[in-house]
Amino acid sequence: MVARRAVGMSTLEYHVLLAMAEGPLHGYAIKEAVESESAGTLTPQAGSLYRVIARLLTRGLVREARPRGASEVHPGLARRYYALTPAGRGALTAEALRLKGAAALAEKRLGMA
Repeated sequence: MVARRAVGMSTLEYHVLLAMAEGPLHGYAIKEAVESESAGTLTPQAGSLYRVIARLLTRGLVREARPRGASEVHPGLARRYYALTPAGRGALTAEALRLKGAAALAEKRLGMA
């Protein structure tokens, strides 16, 4: 499936993709990264996080993957790992550039630059 343009990407979608930029992660690790990297402003619940991951899978921005190195032993169900696809990396890059441009414009208009 062709990825839609990054414009209009939700903040949670952006942070989920950003969490996976360094390699495959399981859902709970994604949640922890999102919370940490957003300085606690985003605290996704399991249901909303997995809906976002499912949407990103459908759009071809994320794929299921094997973990890097040895996977952690976890009681219960096996953990599912997710990784960026090339389209996901492109969408993340495009969104980062869009946000950078928007921040520069805001700084200019507010007299901060």
